Amino acid sequence: MTERQKSWLTLIALWLMLLLMATLRPLAVPDEGRYGEIGRWMLLSGDWLTPRLNGLPFFHKPAYLYWLQAISLATFGVSAFALRLVPALHAGLMLVALYLAVRTFSTEQIARRAAVMLGTSLTFLVGGQYINHDMLVATWIGVAIWCFAFAFQAGDKPHATLARLGFAACALGMLSKGLIGIALPGLVIFVWLIWTRQFKKILYLPWLSGLALFALIALPWFVMAQQKHPGFFNYMFIGQQLNRYTAATYNNPAPWWFYLLAITILFFPWVFFALNQLRRPLPSLASSPGVARPWTLLCWIWVAAILAFFSIPNSKLVGYILPVMPPFALLAALGWERAMAHRARAHTVFVVLCAVNIALALGLVTQVGKVTRTGRTEDVARVLACKARPTDTIYTTGAFPYDLPFYAQTTRPLIVLGDWPALRKNTGDGWERELFEGADFDLQAAQVLQHPDQLVAAGAKPGNWFVARSDNRMTELLPDWQRFYEGAGWVLYRSGRGLAPKSPEATQHKGLPGCQH
Repeated sequence: MTERQKSWLTLIALWLMLLLMATLRPLAVPDEGRYGEIGRWMLLSGDWLTPRLNGLPFFHKPAYLYWLQAISLATFGVSAFALRLVPALHAGLMLVALYLAVRTFSTEQIARRAAVMLGTSLTFLVGGQYINHDMLVATWIGVAIWCFAFAFQAGDKPHATLARLGFAACALGMLSKGLIGIALPGLVIFVWLIWTRQFKKILYLPWLSGLALFALIALPWFVMAQQKHPGFFNYMFIGQQLNRYTAATYNNPAPWWFYLLAITILFFPWVFFALNQLRRPLPSLASSPGVARPWTLLCWIWVAAILAFFSIPNSKLVGYILPVMPPFALLAALGWERAMAHRARAHTVFVVLCAVNIALALGLVTQVGKVTRTGRTEDVARVLACKARPTDTIYTTGAFPYDLPFYAQTTRPLIVLGDWPALRKNTGDGWERELFEGADFDLQAAQVLQHPDQLVAAGAKPGNWFVARSDNRMTELLPDWQRFYEGAGWVLYRSGRGLAPKSPEATQHKGLPGCQH
């Protein structure tokens, strides 16, 4: 077996391990419940233009993730695994892009080691199966940077085809999560070109064909969404992107060093081999055996620029830092070569560290469900799916059960009760705002947001259900609601206490699509 064949078998094994781990845990809330349900609803409704959460437009992010989820659900059936296949495919692409790039300008051994370091990290094994937009945009940012870098390194003028691929990757990055899909590759390449004195090459990029390709891929959905929903541009680009970057009023505030800790956890223990190189004098930092100086510089600039970019906002989330992992993997592989490759037991140590990492990831994905069980509604959803009819109405208040519609496979939006005029004035960056801001784009769909008074009349009629957190006390004042099932953290109530079914057929129904007898 050749060294190259060993590398490809290793990549395939790592990806298959990721797929296996993707089957071992329930949906995480709110993110996986929210984004997974939007993809399911897109498939159910047939509306591929407007992402919807509980029937309401949801324009926090572009539609690329939801399109792929809907396709995966249509192909493999409605399951958490079908949803996770989308980020897993992108994680695999990130891994392959790293391997192919490093193999081109370095040795097979260093390329394989960098890929193994990335593939055994929590970044890949956990982040690579997490259902949100972060792995998608991180992958396309990385592909764009690699393509542009190789284009500029091709000679006195950029390689046109590679540059066009870079433009296409930026377009897919923008469709994944918005403007950072363009801004971050541009920032990294801009600084790198100046530092390596190649900036004049930028004049020779295939700008016309590259921008045309970018526009063809990225712009149609944004333009059509704006045409159907006036105010969409302002909401997404100003409200959800610019304001979230500059304002201090959004969720998840964290100190400036947050991402240093995040990188340490996501890329443990390999991060230390990369950071160990910082002990060297600054002039020699970009010099590494087997790798030309421009490529090592690219990696350090890639890490530093994106780390600085995301450390500025007050709001910080772990997944934002995923784009720096490919260059960190190469830097870690180079650090290993410098610190460990000459040691007698280096291979044994490497294998042990890989095994420890895999064990940590496996422990995390198998235990996280137990820790988060009270926040999820999977148990309630399974009961509801078999007992409710597709025409029944489901009410909720106090908190939104993000994963319930997906697990039960509801065919109608939930009725969400609240004092919505007051919530518009007082609520912060939470689930209520997601819903009422979406309602502003579709007044007809906004009827799912109702006042709590509706619960009284709904309780007197059969065919209604109410889902609430276990600590919700509203139903204690509503005698017509019957406690039907109590889950780990949520309770299911049925309306029409004491009312007999209208006919024998009423007790014999197939339930919702999510029913598993």
